Amino acid sequence: MKIFLDTGNINEIRDAASMGILDGVTTNPSLVAKENRNFKELLKEICSVVNGDISAEVVSTELDGMMREARELAKLDDKIVVKVPLIKEGLKAVRCLKAEGIRTNVTLCFSPNQALLAAKAGAYIISPFVGRLDDISSSGMELVHQILTIYDNYGFETQVLVASIRHPMHVVEAAMMGAHIGTMPYAVFTQLVKHPLTDIGLERFLSDWKKLQK
Repeated sequence: MKIFLDTGNINEIRDAASMGILDGVTTNPSLVAKENRNFKELLKEICSVVNGDISAEVVSTELDGMMREARELAKLDDKIVVKVPLIKEGLKAVRCLKAEGIRTNVTLCFSPNQALLAAKAGAYIISPFVGRLDDISSSGMELVHQILTIYDNYGFETQVLVASIRHPMHVVEAAMMGAHIGTMPYAVFTQLVKHPLTDIGLERFLSDWKKLQK
């Protein structure tokens, strides 16, 4: 499974990339707004750091505006994947952008029917939001399972990106199901490395080594 960071913070991205295990980045208007930087300049810097797909979202909600923004974003770098909301106009944009060779990440997916339509429209990536479904007492990971089953049934090439990841178990479940991508906040990413027994074991090894040096 590919590991993406869901952030607009270049320092977080650089740290994760330095480990050699970061496959891409997803951004959205809310994440970019936190950084108080020019959107396009930030995207260019992210593309210079990460060797993988970088999702950048349009903010228009009608077809012409989406197409205009998507073309501008795609020109910034070959790594850019244009995020489009899962609405009627968004699906129209996905079809048109596919015809132009521009890859799309269809975001804000909350049902298997939505995911089916996105794949049929030609989405490169579909992004089910598991954490937000969990928040309303629905199973986000069950949605991922449903989407993977549907895509496998019909041979769709659309990649399933598990979004709105809230904790490490979301990552484990996504990987066990065979999801293509998991995108997560930096805090969750760092939790993947940690385990209390690793810390205890290392502390014990170092303590024993110091005793040998006396």
